[in-house]
Amino acid sequence: MPDLARTHEVLRRYLNARVPLIVVRSIEPGRVLDSISALAGELRTMAFFEHSRTEGLVEMTSRQSVAEDFSLPGALEHARSTFKARTNANFVFPDVEDIEDESSTSRHMAEMVRLAETRQGSIVLVAAKPVWSGLRRLGMSVTLDLPTVDEMFDTLNGMIDDHRGVVATSWQHDDVRRAAETLVGITEGEAINILATLLTKGSLVPDDVAELSQFKESIFGELAGLERVRLRDGYVIGGLRNLRSWLARKEYAMKADLSDSHLRPPKGVLLVGVPGCGKSLSAKAIAAQWHLPLYRLDMAGILGMYVGQSESRLREALDTADRVAPCVLWIDEIEKALATGGGDAGTSRRLIGQFLFWLQESTSKVFVVATANDVSSLPPELLRKGRFDEMFFVDLPDAQDREEILRLYFSTYLGAEIAPALCGDLVDSTEGFAASDIDAVIHDVAWAMRESGRQAIPGDDELREFFSNVVPYSVTNAEDLAAIRNWGRTRAVPAGTPSSDGIPLASGDRRRVVVL
Repeated sequence: MPDLARTHEVLRRYLNARVPLIVVRSIEPGRVLDSISALAGELRTMAFFEHSRTEGLVEMTSRQSVAEDFSLPGALEHARSTFKARTNANFVFPDVEDIEDESSTSRHMAEMVRLAETRQGSIVLVAAKPVWSGLRRLGMSVTLDLPTVDEMFDTLNGMIDDHRGVVATSWQHDDVRRAAETLVGITEGEAINILATLLTKGSLVPDDVAELSQFKESIFGELAGLERVRLRDGYVIGGLRNLRSWLARKEYAMKADLSDSHLRPPKGVLLVGVPGCGKSLSAKAIAAQWHLPLYRLDMAGILGMYVGQSESRLREALDTADRVAPCVLWIDEIEKALATGGGDAGTSRRLIGQFLFWLQESTSKVFVVATANDVSSLPPELLRKGRFDEMFFVDLPDAQDREEILRLYFSTYLGAEIAPALCGDLVDSTEGFAASDIDAVIHDVAWAMRESGRQAIPGDDELREFFSNVVPYSVTNAEDLAAIRNWGRTRAVPAGTPSSDGIPLASGDRRRVVVL
């Protein structure tokens, strides 16, 4: 990806080669003009002039006005006279209107380029949009991308150094690096505005880094195909010990500075298994515990009715995810969005290919949490090792997990500890319950207390009755459960405590063959 240093060097070579037209594509004209201004100071044998609506035509090194007419036609007329009178003159025009297509302006500019070529001159166009091909082919082009992490780090570090002694800061190198990674995807000016807003508090502490994501999100407004999920405190995963242990290692990798290595940030995890056992909750808990924003990829909003529309929307959504990184990207029930079928004119296959290409090639810190219930409809391409960092099978909670879940929801909804004897009885009676079943029952108990105005928790017998009235998913959908288990137990790492039937433990070094 071109950065400022490389763009600066390319511009130097184009100018030295006396290329008659240089098109610089960028949404940051200020950074481009700073680079050209620096080159004007270095290339003393050339003259550099810059046009703007507010200052008219000025000489770049002295900033002296050279024409009374501030309009673009006036600046072009002065350029024509200059080219006629001397060689090695350069004119810089940022944000010229009506040059995207063939127009009187673009044709006029093309004539000026031809004149410049006869006099060893150059015209530099700084444009955020494409330039008419008939004009662009008269010269060369270069693109200045948004600041890289290193460039953003230098910008933030310089600004913080300028405020030391005025603003109390405890940010260290790693904090500034995390801030730079958070703000990648926006312009340098936007990053400066965000940090300046943060500095007005009078201090900078490491916890302030998390606030940068909120400022960054406000810049993008409505994100195409992405829905920001508002997080609250208290997201806790009950059970799923194997998954939680694995995620703890990935948190370090997501926050580590990888600039001095060839290591890639984590790609994400695919959670398959029994409905109601914590797959969707895991996405929210990961984002909350890692202090990262959570975005949900809305595939219903991605799918369009016209050929190519769905692919375009998905590309835009994934590009936006890269820009708002670091973040957690949640794709709920991914099999419904990417299921292959013969009645969609190949749209599903193209979406799968586009998503997998992004998953393979993206280097942004976007941690994907994809969940699936109907594992039989998952496309085989999605399951190949290397797509996701790991694939976990989320089964019904075992006795140890059910005890943890019971204690968790008693504390959450009833504000009390469950008695050991009652806990043991409920662990036995909830065999076959999903985590959502246990959640729903204890939630109903809390509502019953509120409706009746009772402060005391119901007695043990009454609590047992609440649970006895529930028919769990394992009973109502026994056939589906058996199919899900038969698929997942041989193809994925168990998310919970492995049973004694030979299901392997998750390991960073373990590799599995997916049987399809």
